[in-house]
Amino acid sequence: MRGNIIKTDDYKRFIQEIKQCIQSAQIKAAVAVNQGLLRLYWDLAKRMVTKQKETAWGDGFIKQMSRDLQAEFPDMKGFSERNLKYIRQWYMFFKRCDTIGQQLVAQIPWGHNIVIISKCKSTLEAVFYVQKTIQNNWSRAVLTHHIESGLYAREGKAITNFKTTLPEPQSDLARQTLKDPYNFDFLMLREKHDEKELEDALIKHVTRFLLELGAGFSYIGRQFRLEVDGDEFFVDLLFYHVRLHCYVVIELKTAKFKPEYAGKLNFYISAVDGILKTERDNPTIGILICKSKNDTVVEYALKDVHKPIGVSEYTITRSLPDEFKSSLPSIEEIEAELGGQNE
Repeated sequence: MRGNIIKTDDYKRFIQEIKQCIQSAQIKAAVAVNQGLLRLYWDLAKRMVTKQKETAWGDGFIKQMSRDLQAEFPDMKGFSERNLKYIRQWYMFFKRCDTIGQQLVAQIPWGHNIVIISKCKSTLEAVFYVQKTIQNNWSRAVLTHHIESGLYAREGKAITNFKTTLPEPQSDLARQTLKDPYNFDFLMLREKHDEKELEDALIKHVTRFLLELGAGFSYIGRQFRLEVDGDEFFVDLLFYHVRLHCYVVIELKTAKFKPEYAGKLNFYISAVDGILKTERDNPTIGILICKSKNDTVVEYALKDVHKPIGVSEYTITRSLPDEFKSSLPSIEEIEAELGGQNE
């Protein structure tokens, strides 16, 4: 009888619950250890800075301090001269923040903190990336990518009509989802590329495209077919946003914004609302990504549009000579890229 217990579905559910409890405890323990370590670093840095102000000790004292601490605690990492200097730099960077800001930085790993203080120019920018890291559980590599791509200066900067077309708080959440401009530097395109080339390239590099769009976007399809009373229409790119709980229609334009672009996108949003949206979904939003735009023209164009639309530009700093046309991805390449996203 005992030999059969481990094969039952009830036991499998039981052991799965136990595994989840252990994993949860491990995560909590790791967070607690990290917070304890950063509190120690904060106290060390505060003492170092205070002592240097009170004495004539120069940076040579940090080298001596490193030797003494490593000799006393040989099994404990973090007391190298380089890391002690990072600890002092970190403290000096964030000491102007309020208590909440100091508590925030203790919630992300030390390596993330080093990246932030090394690359951010202000505490406001730094706290922005700390909060984003906590919200999205960014790895150090993803955090570095977003800082180097200037997310802080781009997020929430697109021109939208969300305030008048979406209820709060969805309007604010949707606005923060958009960027202006979108950075497509991971693409290599001719300087005079067309919409099909841009669309092909984005899908070929869909993993990088999703990273640039931001957390929450789930790719559904390109040239997504909509049938309206027997007529066919094709949306450039269709996504679902799992945090906003809505479909997102993205239209790509390799030219400067024109008012008629908003009208076409408004129609696509209406069609998606009528055909795909269910009672559980929030209103569909549209993102129009253009090569360039006149902000005043965009504001006038969106003023009386009743569907939620945001308009942004995109930038590509690298380009191929016009005589070289970007190669189109095969079905296998697209499937491989999408498969990598789901791993």
